[in-house]
Amino acid sequence: VFQKWVNREISNFDYLIQLNTMAGRTYNDLAQYPVFPWILRDYTSEELDLNNPAVFRDLSKPIGVVNEKNAKTVKEKYNFEDPLGMIDKFHYGTHYSNAAGVMHYLIRVEPFTTLHIQLQSGRFDCADRQFHSIPATWQALMDNPNDVKELIPEFFYFPEFLENQNGFNLGQLQMSKEVVNDVVLPKWAHSPEDFIYKHRKALESEYVSAHLHEWIDLIFGYKQRGPAAVEALNVFY
Repeated sequence: VFQKWVNREISNFDYLIQLNTMAGRTYNDLAQYPVFPWILRDYTSEELDLNNPAVFRDLSKPIGVVNEKNAKTVKEKYNFEDPLGMIDKFHYGTHYSNAAGVMHYLIRVEPFTTLHIQLQSGRFDCADRQFHSIPATWQALMDNPNDVKELIPEFFYFPEFLENQNGFNLGQLQMSKEVVNDVVLPKWAHSPEDFIYKHRKALESEYVSAHLHEWIDLIFGYKQRGPAAVEALNVFY
């Protein structure tokens, strides 16, 4: 599979799906759901220019430190001495992929809506914590080193999850009183379909093809544990 990918006989999307499968990740287990990278950092421009390297996320860094400002906090957390010596050191107390995160992204489509409601003891979580906007989600990642969720494959092929087609009452945001309905898209996307089309195009772009291996090293490769993981600020609790 690797050789096929290097020879560009299979797409980046297919290669990531196959890597997830080989790593034992599956759509049948929310705790081991396929994981995909955030690949863009530009969610505010009117047009998305895929020839400009500045629109892409740095794939060589874990999502928690893509914003340089977070690196200091993350290092401090790792260097914190556990007085009882019981806990292994870690940079992040949460994970880049977990069941709650999958439900968070897929809250508008069943069976995930029902699973989310069960997780929240029979009701929707408060609106401010819902997945309501792609630009706002990215901004939260940049501001908060404790939020380290990567993406799920649906961001590259499934426009329906961005629409509240079932008309669920997801509440309203506290500050702006905005009702949470369809997911707010980046300015450069004119519809959920357009977002998926452009996002998939970004995934298959020259920039991502040249740098995807750096992210794969962090998630599936040698930077997962040991000294390489420590150096890469990539140790999870």
